[in-house]
Order: sequence, then C-alpha cells, then structure tokens
Amino acid sequence: MEIPFAEAWKIKMIEPLKKSTREQREQWLKEAHYNVFMLKAEQVYIDCLTDSGTGAMSDRQWAELMLGDESYAGATSFYKFEAMVQKIFGFKYVIPTHQGRAAENVLFSYLVKEGNVIPGNAHFDTTKGHIESRKARAIDVTCDEARDTQLEVPFKGNVSLEKLEKVLKENEGNVPFMVLTITNNTVGGQPVSMKNIRETSELCHRYGVPVVMDSARFAENAYFIKMREEGYADKTIKEIAREMYTHVDAMTMSAKKDGVVNMGGFIATNNKDWYEGAKLYCIPFEGFITYGGLNGRDLNALAQGLDENTEFDMLETRIHQVQYLAGLLDEYGIPYQRPVGGHALFIDADKVLCNVPKEEFPAQTLTCELYLEAGIRGCEIGYILADRDPVTRENRFGGLDLLRLCIARRVYTDNHMKVIAAALKNVYDRRDSITRGVAIEWEAPLMRHFTVQLRRLQ
Repeated sequence: MEIPFAEAWKIKMIEPLKKSTREQREQWLKEAHYNVFMLKAEQVYIDCLTDSGTGAMSDRQWAELMLGDESYAGATSFYKFEAMVQKIFGFKYVIPTHQGRAAENVLFSYLVKEGNVIPGNAHFDTTKGHIESRKARAIDVTCDEARDTQLEVPFKGNVSLEKLEKVLKENEGNVPFMVLTITNNTVGGQPVSMKNIRETSELCHRYGVPVVMDSARFAENAYFIKMREEGYADKTIKEIAREMYTHVDAMTMSAKKDGVVNMGGFIATNNKDWYEGAKLYCIPFEGFITYGGLNGRDLNALAQGLDENTEFDMLETRIHQVQYLAGLLDEYGIPYQRPVGGHALFIDADKVLCNVPKEEFPAQTLTCELYLEAGIRGCEIGYILADRDPVTRENRFGGLDLLRLCIARRVYTDNHMKVIAAALKNVYDRRDSITRGVAIEWEAPLMRHFTVQLRRLQ
C-alpha cells in the first residue's frame, strides 16, 4: 500500500475558532458596508483574506524572538538577518522595512518621477498605487495566456516579451525600472519560469532598464520552477532562488508571505547608488537602516523563516494543501484560475455569477455570498481592486475578476479545506438566483478596495 502524503510538521499550539449564524453574518456584513476588510476577526470562521502575516511561526522562529537584540543601531539581529538575505539572494546591500509596501515606498521614492512609465507583469495593488500616486504610469505586460482562466499553462505569470519591448521602445529614456512579480498574484498566483526571468531581464538590460523583483512569494515560484521547468528537478529551492536573482538588479519583499513572519519586509540590491538613495528615505519613513521599522526579535524570526521556508518539505506541504482544495473544487465543477497556484485559489467570478453585470462587481458579490454562507472571508482581486483609470476616472473592467481564497501557511487543516469547498459548492449551486451585485457608495481615490463602502443591490 502506498504511504499517503502528510504534513512536514506537527501541531504544538492551537487557537479556538468561533462559528456564527447566518443572521449574525448578515448584520455584520451590512455594518461593514459589504467590505470584508471591515469585518472584525472574531466575526470570521475561516479567514482566507490574505496569507500576508497570517502564517504560523515555527518553534525555532519563536525561539529566535527571545534572542532579539533591540539596540537602536547595529543590533546583532540585523547582521543575522542581513547574512541570511545575502546567502539566499546574493545581494550585498540590504535595507529592512516594516513590510513590503514600505519597501516599495522607500525605493520608489528615490526612483520614480512624475511621468515615468513602469512596466510589469500585472503590478499588485500597492505596487501600482505607489507608482500612480507619484503621477507615473504602470503598464501591464503579462502574457495573454493569463487571461484565460481555464487554460492549463505551467507559467501563466510570465512576461510577454513582445508587450514589454513595445513599452521599452515607445518610452525609451523614461523607464526607470521594470517590476517582475513572482509569483504573479494579480492573475491568480501564477509562477514565472526561469527562462522568462532570464529573457525579461536580458531584454530590459538591452534597453538600459534595470529589473526589480517583487518577491513576496519567491520561494513558491522556485518550487514551481523545480516541479514544472526542464532542468531544475534535481536542484534545491535555495539553488533555484539564488539563480533567479542573478538575473535582476534589486528586490523588494513583503516578508509576511514567504518569510513566514507576522510583520517585515526589505529591499536588497547590488547597486550602491540605489542603496545610498534608498537609505535617505528609509531613515525618515521607517527608522534607522539597521532596523527599518522592525524589532530585533522580528529580524531574528525573519532570518529563520527565510531559511526554513526555502526547504522543499515546507513548500511541498503548503502547496499540497492548496492543491487539495483545488481537487475538491474540481469535483464540484467550480471554475478557478488554472493551474492552481501556490498560495491561494482564485475563483473566476465572471464564470460563477454569470447573471451579475460587471458594473455590479461579481467577484465582490461572490466574496459577500461566501461569507454569508459559512463565515469564510476571501478577498476580491478584480474590478474594485483595479481602481479607476487615473486619467479618465472610469472603472477599469479590462482584467480578470477573481475571488481570492488565500491559505495561511501552517494554520488550517484539510478539514477546513473541505468546509471551504462545501460552502463554495452551496453558493455555486444557487448561482442562477444571484442576479444583482453591489454598488459603490464611497471610495478612496487610490487603493479603494481596502476601505470602500458598498451597498447591496436588490
């Protein structure tokens, strides 16, 4: 008999979960203006809003907390963290920040000027926000295959070299850098191949344009390269990660994902001019350059998290659970972005709520319906998150409209995956009766999805 798959860890501590009634959830969601970001955590049964900062730290990470050096400058914790970043990524200069968007804020404050053009493979919300808030333009150059959610392509996160070269040619001298996101979250957590990383960087460098890797889920991207790309099956995750970063000029990272910590981020580069320029913004925005908004204990836990989450067994356990949930959805015929990514399931709301017009935001409507069904909180990655066009102020309906269900690292069991799948099936079975969506009552001018207020249409 074949030995079944099991987790690469055992449970040492638990946190109780609390169920609620549908009547309670209806009231809570109404009070939250149909924006699940505004729900209280205690009103959520299974939280799939994000995998950012929600993972369970290991016993070794908890031990590292006790060894934190809280010196304001030159703490031993910084040098432990710096050495780990240098070992894994191969960059000499390292600046810690309190999270990924802070890393973007610091680096982009130095690099981005009004009128600049920054191409990328589907910039995530904060990345695009930091670009557009500086009156620059973010242009998506993701491969066309990503738009077909049912197409089985191993590296749907890839950059279209044709689209990228068009942007580089038309804006020569006005592109300060290109953003290469691994994995590509906005199109469904899809990986980028090593071949595409190399060819994208070579193309950019021919035009004198540096490449910045948005690295929140770099380890998962390395895992998919190992599993799907020819020539990498026998390489370790750390070897693959190191190779990925030989092709690019710098990185920003939200370490709350593949660093498996509750808070943290950083910038790393071999470009001394960029390092010196970014330092000028780190100190007023984040703090001194050896702590960057983090406690010493945070830096210790992050160094340990980066080390253990670039080991195959940890990644295999995490991605196997996401694949398990995908298998359940396959049984029920629920459409999602295929093939499944490493950190989340992205349900294709346009294919589920076919009767809800795009102007009424199907993915946000599906997010609300899933919460009402079973207290499961997901996140819309679609038309609301896309924000309005900065020039026309029209809603941007050109991309995908997805319900993202993030699976926190080392937190839930497969039984929780069964609950998620069953709740989705119940919503899917009554999809034809859902004919109206939501309307915006109030929105922020930038990154509106975090605080938007909505009303349910009848």
